[in-house]
Amino acid sequence: MKIRLSHADGRPLYVQIMDAVRSGLVRGSLRPEDPLPSVRDLSSSLRVNPRTVSQAYAALERDGVVQVRHGKGTFVAPGVRPEETERPRLAREVARRALADASRNGLGLADLMTALREVEGGGVHGDGSKEDGR
Repeated sequence: MKIRLSHADGRPLYVQIMDAVRSGLVRGSLRPEDPLPSVRDLSSSLRVNPRTVSQAYAALERDGVVQVRHGKGTFVAPGVRPEETERPRLAREVARRALADASRNGLGLADLMTALREVEGGGVHGDGSKEDGR
């Protein structure tokens, strides 16, 4: 499981960790019963306080995404169904961030929807250039 944290991201680090776990479930890189890195290992690799990882794992446990097995570690919950729970939750979070970013830049929902359709249709690249290179 690869997790990249950004201090420039407006979300707290523990939320970024939670979203990375949820994203792994949606993408299929994490499956029910898979082990997660230990708090110590993950905090060391991410260079964050272990309490940050513990906070993320505790919130994921409250949400039913992971299970803590004392003496064994933290595992993806056996009954988690990414398509039913995590995909919609992740999509809502991405939508919230996109709307907030659009609003900070003076754009409304209609502007954002138009741009999303253009980008999805292949007519415009992420940098604003068109398919023909202009």
